[in-house]
Amino acid sequence: MKDKIAVVTGATRGCGRGIAVELGAAGATVYVTGRTTRDSASPMGRKETIEETAELVDAAGGRGIPVRCDYSKPSDVDALRDRIKADHGTIDLLVDDIWGGDPFVEFGTPFWESDLDKALGVVRNGLETHLIALHRLLPLVVAKPGGLVIEVTDGDVDDYPGPVGIPYHLVKSGVRAIGRALGADLTAHGCTGMAVTPGYLRSEMMMEHFGVTEETWQQTTEPDYLLSETPRYLGRGVVALATDPNVQRHAGKTLASWTLMREYGFTDVDGSKPDWGRWFADVHQRGLNPANVDPAPYR
Repeated sequence: MKDKIAVVTGATRGCGRGIAVELGAAGATVYVTGRTTRDSASPMGRKETIEETAELVDAAGGRGIPVRCDYSKPSDVDALRDRIKADHGTIDLLVDDIWGGDPFVEFGTPFWESDLDKALGVVRNGLETHLIALHRLLPLVVAKPGGLVIEVTDGDVDDYPGPVGIPYHLVKSGVRAIGRALGADLTAHGCTGMAVTPGYLRSEMMMEHFGVTEETWQQTTEPDYLLSETPRYLGRGVVALATDPNVQRHAGKTLASWTLMREYGFTDVDGSKPDWGRWFADVHQRGLNPANVDPAPYR
């Protein structure tokens, strides 16, 4: 991806960081955007910064450009757009991974008993921000044929998964809907739009939740977490899409990390191939106890 210009929203941590680093490993110039810098923390209160991500992009072989951008503020995105337009003219790849809803989600609480302000915060942070980003940045993508826009969501089907709550489900299914719409709308401009999702993610926050590290995660007492994947796994899927000359065939789809792995044959950073989709179908949909199933054949 040398000479390609990529923008990753929500690149501070998690999938955004993993995708940015893998794009760097492929040689891309990556605008690493998010709210947390070394000088200014976001309401998420996390320690990861866009500068750290940009340095990881550089170390991987690309060029990381950290730009603080609050995607709930159109003026911030205008400034980002104007900078990219002045420096490069167009965007080859836009990865839309904004989230920031964790402080507001009330998992397991009936919607009518939840805090309405928090519920609306989930939607504003997780859905409205995507619309703002696309409205301002899509003109730089469609300025020339061949551009790719990838929305990042959670899950590859729209079935309601249970206790995640209406606001969370609205956001994640809404992002998939945006991917479908982009698939239709961008085709006329010679560009491609779609969505992707990780499996059971071994992100910074999730490892803290389970009290493990990248060195100790296999010691978890949560059997499903033995099928977890690093954020760079999905990143490798994004690179595979971005370098596929026939990527248009995926327009409008939502593809999971495990689906991309089956299609393109890449591995996670440890050489494994976590297949959360097959694990979920074989174990959870059949009502089996994950603790009694060997995870090895699914990695």
